[in-house]
Amino acid sequence: MASQPLIDCLQYANWSERIFRDMHEGGVHAVHVTIAYHENFREMVLNIEAWNAHFERYPDLIFAGKTGDDVRRAMREGRTAIFFGFQNPSPMEDDIGLVEICHSLGVRFMQLTYNNQSLLATGCYEKEDTGITRFGRQVIAEMNRVGMVVDMSHSAERSTLEAIEISQRPIAITHANPDWWHPAMRNKSDTVLRALAQSGGMLGFSMYPHHLLNGSDCTLESFCTMIAQAAERYGVGHIGLGSDLCQDQPDSVVTWMRNGRWSKQLDFGEGSSAAPGFPAQPSWFSGNRDFGNIAGGLRDVGFSTEDVAAIMGGNWLRFYDESFGAEVR
Repeated sequence: MASQPLIDCLQYANWSERIFRDMHEGGVHAVHVTIAYHENFREMVLNIEAWNAHFERYPDLIFAGKTGDDVRRAMREGRTAIFFGFQNPSPMEDDIGLVEICHSLGVRFMQLTYNNQSLLATGCYEKEDTGITRFGRQVIAEMNRVGMVVDMSHSAERSTLEAIEISQRPIAITHANPDWWHPAMRNKSDTVLRALAQSGGMLGFSMYPHHLLNGSDCTLESFCTMIAQAAERYGVGHIGLGSDLCQDQPDSVVTWMRNGRWSKQLDFGEGSSAAPGFPAQPSWFSGNRDFGNIAGGLRDVGFSTEDVAAIMGGNWLRFYDESFGAEVR
C-alpha cells in the first residue's frame, strides 16, 4: 500500500488501456476526469455509460470514485479512483433538480462556466462580468447541500469572488495558475487566490502549456518555484495539482472544447490561427508516469517531505473528505 496519495484534480485524456496503465505505473491514486464540456443531460449520461464500460473492462486498473475513502481504497489496491466532473453546467440545462441527480450518478465537481456566460455565472472570456446569477445562487446552494464542489477554473474575476462568498462550503479552482507568474486569461489573480485560500478552498496547478510561463518550454524549476511562491502567499494547505492533461487527444477535441455548438466562427481560445491545436506538453510532464518529476522538483526548491506529500495529493484528499458528502444541518 502506498503511504501517501497522489491525486490529479483535472484530466481530459483520450481514455484507453494505455493511459490507465500509465496511471498505474505512475502511482496515480485518483483523477478528476471531465465528462462534459457542452453536452446536455442525456449526452452526459452517454459519457457515463462509456466510463461504466471502462470500469467493467479494466477493473484491475480503475474504478468509480465517490468519496475520499475511495482514494484510500485505490492506495490499498494499487488502482486509480476516477471522479467525475463537468467543465460547464450545460448538463444541468435549466433544471435545478438535476444537481442532485448528477451527484447520485457520481458527479463531484461542476464548473459554473466554461469561458462564456452561462445561466449561472460569467466566463473568463466575456468582456463584462455580471457575477453570479439568480439561478446560480440557487445552484450553488444545492451543490453545497448534496456535496458537489463549485469549480471556478474558467470563470471571470467577479463571478469567482462572488462564488467564494456565496458558497457555504469551500470551492475549488481545479486547474489554473497565478496570473502574477503567467498572465494568461485563464490564470487567476492574487485577489482571487487569497480569497480562495482564506475561505478554505483549493487551487490545482495546471501543466497545460498555455497556462505556463514560456509555454511548452517552461522549465520544471520555474514551475516548482512558482508553487513555492504560491505556498508562501496562500499557505501550503490550499494547493495541489490539476494538470489539465489532454493526453492522446486529437486537435478536433480542442476545437470542440472552444467552439461547442455556440459559435459559427472558429474560436481559437488560448491558441491562435497559427497554432490552433493542442500545444506540446513540457518535457518534464508528458503523461501520468511523470508525476515523480514534479515531486522531485518540489523537493529541489526546498519543500519538506511532508509538504511535498500534501501538494501531491494529501491536500486534495482532505478536501475530498470534507466536500463530497451531504451538508450536515
